[in-house]
Amino acid sequence: MKPKPNPNPIRVLSVIPPMTQLNTPYPSTAYLTGFLRSRGVTAFQEDLALKLVLTLFTSQGLEDVKARALQLSEAQRSASVNFFLDFFQRYVHTIQPTIAFLQGKDSTLSHRIAGRGFLPEGPRFAALDAYDDSESGDPLSWAFGALGQQDRARHLATLYLNDLADVLRDAVDSRFEFVRYGESLAGSQATFEPLAKALAAPLTLMDETLQTLTLQAIDKHQPSLVLLSVPFPGAVYAAFRIAQSIKQQHPHIHIALGGGFVNTELRELTEPRVFDYVDFVTLDSGERPLLALLEHLEGKRSASRLVRTYIRQSADELQAVNNATKSQRVQLINWSEPDVPFEEVGTATWDGLPLQDYLSLLDMLNPMHRLWSDGRWNKLTVAHGCYWKKCSFCDVSLDYISRYETASATLLVDRIEQIVKETGQTGFHFVDEAAPPKALKALAEELIRRNVHISWWGNIRFEKTFTPELSELLAESGCIAMSGGLEVASDRLLTLMKKGVTVEQVAQVTKGFSEAGILVHAYLMYGFPTQTIQDTVDALEYVRQLFENGCIQSGFFHRFACTVHSPVGLNPKEYGIELVPLPPVSFGKNDIGFNDPTGVDHDLLGLGLKKAIYNFMHGIGLEQDVRTWFQDALNEHAHEKSTAFKIPKSSVSKRKIEQALQSLQSKA
Repeated sequence: MKPKPNPNPIRVLSVIPPMTQLNTPYPSTAYLTGFLRSRGVTAFQEDLALKLVLTLFTSQGLEDVKARALQLSEAQRSASVNFFLDFFQRYVHTIQPTIAFLQGKDSTLSHRIAGRGFLPEGPRFAALDAYDDSESGDPLSWAFGALGQQDRARHLATLYLNDLADVLRDAVDSRFEFVRYGESLAGSQATFEPLAKALAAPLTLMDETLQTLTLQAIDKHQPSLVLLSVPFPGAVYAAFRIAQSIKQQHPHIHIALGGGFVNTELRELTEPRVFDYVDFVTLDSGERPLLALLEHLEGKRSASRLVRTYIRQSADELQAVNNATKSQRVQLINWSEPDVPFEEVGTATWDGLPLQDYLSLLDMLNPMHRLWSDGRWNKLTVAHGCYWKKCSFCDVSLDYISRYETASATLLVDRIEQIVKETGQTGFHFVDEAAPPKALKALAEELIRRNVHISWWGNIRFEKTFTPELSELLAESGCIAMSGGLEVASDRLLTLMKKGVTVEQVAQVTKGFSEAGILVHAYLMYGFPTQTIQDTVDALEYVRQLFENGCIQSGFFHRFACTVHSPVGLNPKEYGIELVPLPPVSFGKNDIGFNDPTGVDHDLLGLGLKKAIYNFMHGIGLEQDVRTWFQDALNEHAHEKSTAFKIPKSSVSKRKIEQALQSLQSKA
């Protein structure tokens, strides 16, 4: 098919769909907009996730929510909805001042919020009972003391917003959650049917609001191409609603779908109905496919020379090519062209995003854990891909992991200075899969040499290259926190998953960071193939000792998920498991079930792990035998289980981590 020349210059609008995060922009549109502008393309960006929340969380928005809530019968109303209706006038009068406070626009309101007499306190505030201090009568005194008023108020205001989010879920749209909107409709869904049914259903208040915001953005920017960046399953439903609104009102506008979700889950797409909403679906890093797409729309390149892009061929085109039947089908066009080098992708820009309107939330009373929801962080990448790319649970076969490229420290600091000048913000979150130690060392030295003062944090592998000396250097350059994967704290399983580290090594590296004043978060995993109950108990004992010895300050346990792109999914026999056959796939393909011969009830054990880690992060229960956390979970869910099992004693020495740290000191 020959392209038709386009006499009008391309105008590109990149959109962040609901929901991603509220404290800072998801960076994909900033990367794309910066790249396009560096190539002379007229480009804009909008964060409709933030705009949706800020529209609903107003006096008028709450009036609209109330109208929907009143349509529910008494039996249909949850405790959150009933509380909202009972205290509606207080919500209406406090919502806009509270939003302004969370945006940093009215700091003095903290006095009234912290006094506990200003905000209506719904079901979410019951969590404060866990912090009750009978001596002071103040359940938050242990966390904030006599001062810490801003943080105290921000935590209370966050609980207030969470109450309202529950009302939106219970009265307006049952699929709504902050950062996970309609997630079950898209995550590893073999067919498009669940999304198709949801998109054909009558509009909810959420949908109507999003539709209005979408059309306002189109009228404002007048794009000829809209890029929908979808990083997670929890942003897919809204992305398709946005596309649906555009197609209904502006069918001439081209729409392309891309992002992390697409890159992992839609690699075997055959569903033509997707193209009732979008015109193109691009895979992997967006720069090269986007350049090819722009040339196509400008009439400079045929559709057959697109790069890693899905399109829907029409019946007439198919018949003309190969006398095929008149059924539509999806085609992946993958003209072989090299990706844009990492050093040439340009500098991200946040121009056009309302940086002053993002909400700094404080939902977890932990100094490290709060970084994900608190503060306006400029997102930047030190290197493309992962330099290790061996971990057996990771999607190492995909481009975003497997293609490793770096940029010079000089260029990175140039980008940092440009971003600080544009945004006025000196906080940076490096969002690498695993930032390489060599590159971080060079970056730190360049920041120090040029007297560039920033605060930064990122994700790494806890490998031995991160010595105490390097930790001190990183701290001097502005590093405030590091996260990394300890995964299953078991040397046997770390070897099986090809992590390339040991528990002892992790202890030594994390202690070096902590002593340099750098907070440490550990990503933790349970349910890995062949993991036994004993492995799980021992892993929690290691984690307890890491907290006890001041190696880590924060952590999170997640259930292992086998993906089709990981070494486990590609070679299950090497890990002692058998995959559960997938149904025919025409849409999403990522997670895949498996049978583990150990037969361990990981879901039940996971309840104990999560309860333990939550308490550890608040300095609670570090002296307890780790078996108690699992036993509590067993007791709480005994009525749901037909069989009981015994929790074994940990086989890990109580001084294992302490001895590892002493060994490090003796070598120093």
